[in-house]
Amino acid sequence: MLLEICASSYQSAINAQEAGAHRIELCSELALGGITPSYGLLKNVLTHITIPVFVLIRPRSGNFTYSEQEFDVMKTDIQLCKDLGCQGIVSGVLNADNTVDIQRTKELIELAKPLQFTFHRAFDWIENSLEALEQLKEIGVNRILTSGSKITAVEGISHLTALKEKAGNTITILPGSGINSDNVILFKKNGFGEIHCSATSIIYDHHLGKIPMNSTKLFDERIIVHSDFDKIKAIIRCMAS
Repeated sequence: MLLEICASSYQSAINAQEAGAHRIELCSELALGGITPSYGLLKNVLTHITIPVFVLIRPRSGNFTYSEQEFDVMKTDIQLCKDLGCQGIVSGVLNADNTVDIQRTKELIELAKPLQFTFHRAFDWIENSLEALEQLKEIGVNRILTSGSKITAVEGISHLTALKEKAGNTITILPGSGINSDNVILFKKNGFGEIHCSATSIIYDHHLGKIPMNSTKLFDERIIVHSDFDKIKAIIRCMAS
C-alpha cells in the first residue's frame, strides 16, 4: 500500500520522506483545502526530496470554476513544475454547475504530460460521480483523490469502494480526508492500493503579536476575493482630494 502525504511546508516534506512515505502532494494553506505552493517551496523541496513530488495546481481558495486569467495562471504553474522536475500534477476544473469542465481539464492533462495527473477533491463536489469517473477516464486522468463524497473517507468508504470497482485498472481511486493510523486498515482491507493524508500535528505558538493576521470575514470557502476596481479608484480619489 502506497502512502501519499499532503505536505504544506518544507519541514512537512522532509518529515514525510524520513518517516517512509512513498509520495508527497505539495501545496500551501491546508486550512483552505490547499493552493499552489510558492516557487521557493517548490524549488527547495524538489532539490532535497528524493521520493516523487506531485504538486497541487489551484490558484485560489473557493470554488473550482476559473476565469480565463486564472486558467492561464494554472497553465503557467504546470509548466513551471515540469521545468523544475516534479513527477505529477494534482488539479482539475469544474463548470459552474459542478460538473467536470472536460475541455479545460483535458487541456491541463495534455500540458502536464508526461507527468502523472491526479484529479483533486473537486471531484467530491460533483453530484454524479460515477459519470464523472467515466469522463475522467476518457481524458486520461491517472487517479482521483476523493473522500467518497463525504466529509471523511471513512464515512465515504462504501462509495469509495463502488468507485474503485467501476474504475478497474484504468484509473486509481485515492482515498483521502481523515485517514490515520486508527483507520488505515479499513482501506487496506477494502483493497485500496494508495491512500492520502496529511498526518498533521498542531503546535500552538503563544508568542504571536497582539494583532491577528487572519481575517475571519475572508475565511469562508463560499467566497471568491478580488481587489475591487471601484473601491481602489475611490481610495485614489480620496487621496488626491
